[in-house]
Amino acid sequence: MKRRPVDTGDPDRLYTVTGGRSRSDDGTFDLVTLIVRESEASPGMQGEHVRILDMCRHPTAVVEIAAELKLPITVVRILLSDLLLTGKITARQPRAARSVASMPDSDLLKEVLHGLRNL
Repeated sequence: MKRRPVDTGDPDRLYTVTGGRSRSDDGTFDLVTLIVRESEASPGMQGEHVRILDMCRHPTAVVEIAAELKLPITVVRILLSDLLLTGKITARQPRAARSVASMPDSDLLKEVLHGLRNL
């Protein structure tokens, strides 16, 4: 099976979409950062920004946005930075799984269960 090269989009279009920027200003957005729309699109907004706001009515991961828009992650991060700066979106990091050490002691849980059964 022959592998096809990854299509990163027309360079002229990507340049236009990002306003010539090649990276976002900060590391706010990783692949699993959840994006949530905070307000509706404004008249005259760039089409990609409008599509992102439409997608993010419910929390949506950065990687899902990139896949839906068929744009490279770096371009999506730039677009998301624009929206974050204008207050149109919020970015949420997914909750990390709790470590086993931070969970309650199993003996304590057994005692609580035993006490509840005796009620």
